[in-house]
Amino acid sequence: MAAIICGSLAFDTIMTFQGRFSDQILPDQLHNLNVSFLVPTLRRDYGGCAGNIAYSLLQLGGTALPMAALGQDGGDYLQRLKTLGISTEYVREIGDTYTAQAMIMTDMSNNQITAFHPGAMSEAHQTKITARADVKIGIIAPDGRDAMLQHAEQFKDAAIPFIFDPGQGLPMFNGTELLRFVELASWITVNDYEGKMLCERTGLSEAELSKRVEGLVITLGGEGSEVWVGGEKTLVPPVKAAEVVDPTGCGDAYRGALLFGLEQGWSLARCAALGNQLGSLKIAQRGPQNYTVDRAALGL
Repeated sequence: MAAIICGSLAFDTIMTFQGRFSDQILPDQLHNLNVSFLVPTLRRDYGGCAGNIAYSLLQLGGTALPMAALGQDGGDYLQRLKTLGISTEYVREIGDTYTAQAMIMTDMSNNQITAFHPGAMSEAHQTKITARADVKIGIIAPDGRDAMLQHAEQFKDAAIPFIFDPGQGLPMFNGTELLRFVELASWITVNDYEGKMLCERTGLSEAELSKRVEGLVITLGGEGSEVWVGGEKTLVPPVKAAEVVDPTGCGDAYRGALLFGLEQGWSLARCAALGNQLGSLKIAQRGPQNYTVDRAALGL
């Protein structure tokens, strides 16, 4: 069976600041912010939520169908997906724009500042979801606003259960729109900051949100995960990483594990435990798509 992964394909330009952002930002000057960070290391990686989640699911042995858009500069990314064995059936090429670009700067405390240019991602709504026998599950990850709204409705119409993963796209939606996503989705996953924003905008607590879907997952970074089902919270402990190198893409690696586990019919807590394992593997490698998974070691 396969999973439709709605989200971005992007090129990530990743920089490392060998200090802490908090040491360079004066709290009493936030109204007049003008800062510069020296970044001695820089690299360009294949990224974007759809690409990263598809890579994670592939590593676990699943079948990924990324639904995303590439720009006129996306030929290398398209070829990479084909080389990896990831389907490009739902990858649309837009000739008059660039592929989405993320400029990510990380400090020594693993805090990140990101600038994102959507590019071709803004046209992702042109591709539509329809029912098909080999698709059992889907996910809506950060994407163009119209794509996220339309794909949620299309998943529901096609009777395909999906995870709502608003991520950095959450601020694009008001409370009414977010409540509609909750109504349509089967599961929700957010990090702790996004979880607070989702609760604030919808007017619902974590417990109340979890009663409207099959389950709510809140990732806590190095503290593990919270799994909410039917108003009850379970803390899933973290997995210690061999080394902390780069947090970029850890959340997407986690979401690939959620898709894999849910497709197998696992409990949400077991899915979250696998997600914690994938996150610990990813954070030990630079870039969002450069880690490998030993499935036997994970008992898969």
